[in-house]
Amino acid sequence: MIKTDVAIIGAGVNGCAIARELSRYKLDITVIDRCSDVCEGTSKANSGIIHSGYDAKSGTLMAKLNVRGNLLMHTLSKELDIPFKKNGSLVLCFSQEDMGKLEELKERGEKNKVPGLKILSRDEVLKKEPNISDNVYAALWAPTGSIACPFIMTVAFAENAIKNGAKFMMSTLVTDVSGKENDGYVIKTSKGEEIEADIVINAAGVYADAIHNMVSKNKIKITPRKGEYILYDKNVGNYVTSTLFQLPTALGKGTLVTPTVHGNLMTGPTAEDIRDKEGTDTTAAGTALLKKKAVLSVKEGYGRNPITEFAGLRATLTEACELNNFEDEYLGCGDFMIGEVKDAPGFIDVAGMGSPGLSCAPATAEYVRELVGKIKELKEKEDFNPVRKGIKAVNGATEEEIEALIKEDPRYANIICRCERVSEAEIVQAIHSILPATTLDAIKRRTRAGMGRCQSGFCNPRVVEILARELGVDESEINKAQDGSYYVLSKDAN
Repeated sequence: MIKTDVAIIGAGVNGCAIARELSRYKLDITVIDRCSDVCEGTSKANSGIIHSGYDAKSGTLMAKLNVRGNLLMHTLSKELDIPFKKNGSLVLCFSQEDMGKLEELKERGEKNKVPGLKILSRDEVLKKEPNISDNVYAALWAPTGSIACPFIMTVAFAENAIKNGAKFMMSTLVTDVSGKENDGYVIKTSKGEEIEADIVINAAGVYADAIHNMVSKNKIKITPRKGEYILYDKNVGNYVTSTLFQLPTALGKGTLVTPTVHGNLMTGPTAEDIRDKEGTDTTAAGTALLKKKAVLSVKEGYGRNPITEFAGLRATLTEACELNNFEDEYLGCGDFMIGEVKDAPGFIDVAGMGSPGLSCAPATAEYVRELVGKIKELKEKEDFNPVRKGIKAVNGATEEEIEALIKEDPRYANIICRCERVSEAEIVQAIHSILPATTLDAIKRRTRAGMGRCQSGFCNPRVVEILARELGVDESEINKAQDGSYYVLSKDAN
């Protein structure tokens, strides 16, 4: 029996942010995830946007956490070495008839305490972003809109949590959660382990309903909302500098066009409710729809430079037996579902974390810490270290800095991924980090090897060689992501 004070189910951005926040205190923390690495679910496939907070309904938990999360990201990006840029966002309006909706959005944002909101005229918009469609009529400018790297953000939270004592159990599926006769819970896993926890935090993304329903009579249902994206080459990465939205619809914030923090251009997402919680396939129809909607926002000069398409799933709460399931601020299916479950003391849900879940993650962690503090006394550590440093990279370094890196480790001179200029030294450091990268996708998330124009067509075989060498295994044992997703066939395979 493994005993822990707090068990967190789910190692996405929210689970890892919560682990990092709780690692400030004298707690034994265990994070459990069914995947081989952190950031394998919703967190790995989104727009990377840190929203300002004008869109969420005023008075909701979502609105409060969004504005607070946006504010916290400025400090966190420095503490945790997360790629982050405050680039501002524009919500585009295309007619006089829709100006009322734009004004309403501004008023809502002001109620949510979003700073600096301003409605720009057509001429002001085109002066700021010359490649915006000539059909634009006006736009809402939000200067606190930002972009970040969702992969590094999640990894950074996890690595800092581990540095401060948290433990991560990966490739471990939770099969059952049951309450003990006294306080606490027993968690059973696919590996045959039993974990006894005083407090359980359910941050399982699209599977949060399954975990919740193990302990509560008040059942919930989460529907995956698939969003498809198109990523464009860096040669059009500066086509726009701000994140461009269209006026929101009932399904979300509409199709966006945005630069990424790594210098690409991206459009998306679509919004389709599906049944399959692993349904991350892309479709010709989705791609066509994105292209059609994107040209409403911008001129078509970027469109011949796509390098990949991908899809992610947002956890959308669609059914709950009791909308007052918690004692505090849960307002129903239009809000996040964060709180201690009434009929399961010590069990905290962090569910329905669709957009803007990434933006809210730092504030969500604070909010959950407050909930944990109501259940269990929290004592701060004297030696908590909030700082995490990422892997030193060749890409973006000056010639002098590269020379210094090569003197430090000659493997910095061996470029493995030429599209993103990723060296062997960076890949080796990722493999042997405090949260080891042992798959191709894990290496990609930490170093960007394979994320460039050729989409790993040339560098993957070399990355497989390095992984096999450093892990001391045969190349046929190297996985793309989960166990069994082998990159090469065994020599003995028929």
